[in-house]
Amino acid sequence: MADSQTFTAQESRLLWIDCEMTGLDVFHDELCEIAVVPTDFDLNVLDEGIDIVIKPSDEALEQMNDFVRNMHTENGLMEKMKHGVSYQEAEKQMIDYIQPFLPKEGKAHLAGNTIGSDKKFLDHFMPNLMSQLHYRSIDVSSFKELCRRWYPAAFVQRPGKYGQDRSLGDIIESIDELRFYREVMFKPVPGPDSQEAKKICEHVEATSLLRQYENQGRVLADKSGELKLDY
Repeated sequence: MADSQTFTAQESRLLWIDCEMTGLDVFHDELCEIAVVPTDFDLNVLDEGIDIVIKPSDEALEQMNDFVRNMHTENGLMEKMKHGVSYQEAEKQMIDYIQPFLPKEGKAHLAGNTIGSDKKFLDHFMPNLMSQLHYRSIDVSSFKELCRRWYPAAFVQRPGKYGQDRSLGDIIESIDELRFYREVMFKPVPGPDSQEAKKICEHVEATSLLRQYENQGRVLADKSGELKLDY
């Protein structure tokens, strides 16, 4: 069936969501953190967003593998999980938060990086939240793989990843990544050269929501730290 509805980029909404989990098996692992930031389809940030730490079950914590356990220990999430909220409370907070940002017509679209993994857990643990979103989603990793192959000179200048594997920092970096791809990819091949792409990246990073958090004394992505591998 053809989609005959038309919405402007300013009227439409993206709800950028990132989750941290105890593992990747939706039938045995659980959510331990979730963050959301709303934007329009021009990628203008509409609010700072929220992040919520969830307390997983003892069973999920016990079966975490060493890699995930070390990651969540180093970034401080393991300690915060002890005081996390329930799934029901986290879902309620998310639904309450997104209400002012839902479009007047149609539904907001879920967006993120490799969003299929997050969506599996959200469908399983937060079905009421997911019922408020469009069945289509925007996955930044699709643009990543296309840019890597179509515009390799520009790809090497993409914004770096410093989000420490915490949901809010990671999802803001995903927004910035798509802002970069929008500027470099939607131009005739071969696209911008390396120097132009570098300038685009610098502008994206300078105007990122991350800078607003830094001005409040909250560093979500520390560029003085180790650059995360971006597969």
